[in-house]
Amino acid sequence: MLFLWGGAETLSLPRQTALIFFILTLPLCLWTAISDLRHMLIRNNAVIALAAVFAVVGIFLMPLPVYGWQLAQLVIVLLVGIVMNALGLLGAGDAKFAASAAPYVVLTDVRFLVLLFALILLGAVAAHRLARVTPLRNLAPEWKSWGRKKDFPMGLALGPTLSAYLGLSALYGS
Repeated sequence: MLFLWGGAETLSLPRQTALIFFILTLPLCLWTAISDLRHMLIRNNAVIALAAVFAVVGIFLMPLPVYGWQLAQLVIVLLVGIVMNALGLLGAGDAKFAASAAPYVVLTDVRFLVLLFALILLGAVAAHRLARVTPLRNLAPEWKSWGRKKDFPMGLALGPTLSAYLGLSALYGS
């Protein structure tokens, strides 16, 4: 699997750390995806909880200097996200989720994460567009995302990307 991105055979996040983060963040990532499908909105509670899990648990799982740099990624990604949102390139919820997810990602794994996100995004768009025009839509007819022709619920790709990265890091981490 990892040979696809041209990097080393392992990811940089330690396996035990990744597993703990995976278990703790999986419900939040699922909540993000479902909330975005239902309401076309990534809730502030979800992104605050995601950041809080890292802030509270990360300090016990990482050396203090590493923990500090990982938290700095949150601030950097949030600032970039604010600019991108102001330019109309992405939604505010998407920017906030990306910022709260950033501390979980080791910088040396970013190339892999971008590839993983691209693959998950392609699958999510295809699945959402297909479900929208089939009887599957009737399972949740009230979801706002069905009626949005130009918009896409990015939480459907963002949440699973973080979960997949942490899960793969639990398997293939350092």
